[in-house]
Amino acid sequence: MANIDFDKVIDRRNTRAAKTDALKELFGKEDLIPLWIADMDFEVCPEIAKAITDRVAHHIYGYSRPSEEYWQSIIDWQKEKHNFSFTREELDYVPGVVKGIAFAVNYFTKEGDKIVIQPPVYHPFKMVIEGNKRIVLSNPLIQNDNKYQMDLEGLEKIFATEKPKMLILCNPHNPIGIIWGKDTLAKLASLCKKYGVLVISDEIHSDLAVFDNVHIPFATASKEAEEISILLGAPSKTFNIPGVVSSWVVIKNKELRDGFFKWLAANEYNEPTFFATIATEAAYTKGGKWLAEAKKYIEDNIVFVEDYCAKNLPGVRAIRPEASFLIWLDCSRLNLDHKKLIDLFVNKAGLALNDGEMFGAEGEHCMRMNVGTSRKLIEQALSQLATAIKEM
Repeated sequence: MANIDFDKVIDRRNTRAAKTDALKELFGKEDLIPLWIADMDFEVCPEIAKAITDRVAHHIYGYSRPSEEYWQSIIDWQKEKHNFSFTREELDYVPGVVKGIAFAVNYFTKEGDKIVIQPPVYHPFKMVIEGNKRIVLSNPLIQNDNKYQMDLEGLEKIFATEKPKMLILCNPHNPIGIIWGKDTLAKLASLCKKYGVLVISDEIHSDLAVFDNVHIPFATASKEAEEISILLGAPSKTFNIPGVVSSWVVIKNKELRDGFFKWLAANEYNEPTFFATIATEAAYTKGGKWLAEAKKYIEDNIVFVEDYCAKNLPGVRAIRPEASFLIWLDCSRLNLDHKKLIDLFVNKAGLALNDGEMFGAEGEHCMRMNVGTSRKLIEQALSQLATAIKEM
């Protein structure tokens, strides 16, 4: 089916959508174009909507159990899309990727343990670590022009001196949209194995590889990666259903898996709602055409932003993502300090983006822009930004 009108502008205000209804609380103003939180403004594929509405039409919402077809849909999708093979016993449900990370942090580490992140990186990593009384160790990415890479030499020094228990990997990377190559992931796994560091791999953006880039699941990078990894994924970013809250965890290593999965079960953390299972199964078995169309539209939006910035915003450099609908905007050539940069986007241009420092000090002078929306809205936003810069 598919054939969604991705150009359609949908008013999400007053639907309890965080993207619109939290603007006043977070940005101080409501009259902003919301291009921040990582969900898209596209209607979900009709097959997902139909599966949910058909179930809702049965007016008993009692306890439910996931079907075997639900589990198999995850297994088949990962095998087909990413050549990642695993069995049912290696797979379980978690109610959100961040929650899954938090579960792993609490189960596999103790208060005072050290955990490595690679900023600028998805900010809940730091929040989960510090909120659970663990210690954050930063291994910042290295930037050369528009390219970012891991500082593996610096990472080994951290491992040797600080002796962390865990590393949280963003694969693909958010906010920059990097798809890590197999060689990089294998080298990372080798270091982590050598120093006894467990890797939690957040792969929620894996299905959104764009421009012919290919995602490599961390657990497939090497035998060492398979032995030390806990991999988390979801259909939520892929199919624009984060409000359904359906995520999953794969652990190939039986020694890691058995105790953790039993702990999830004992606390009923691994029990999905019927909304989660029905939406996931529909997405993974019937959503392929919709996803292909959405990715093409996103790619065109990315190219539009790149061209617009090059022609009209010389102080803003759009760094092309290899995955996802998020663009990292390098605004350093505007020569504004952090406070003035936020003022420019919010108060002068009327835009709500994620400011780069949210992802760590390394994100200074940058902004994260969500282009999972209509081209018309993106053009309007960039026009407002261009006008604000000219008037600055």
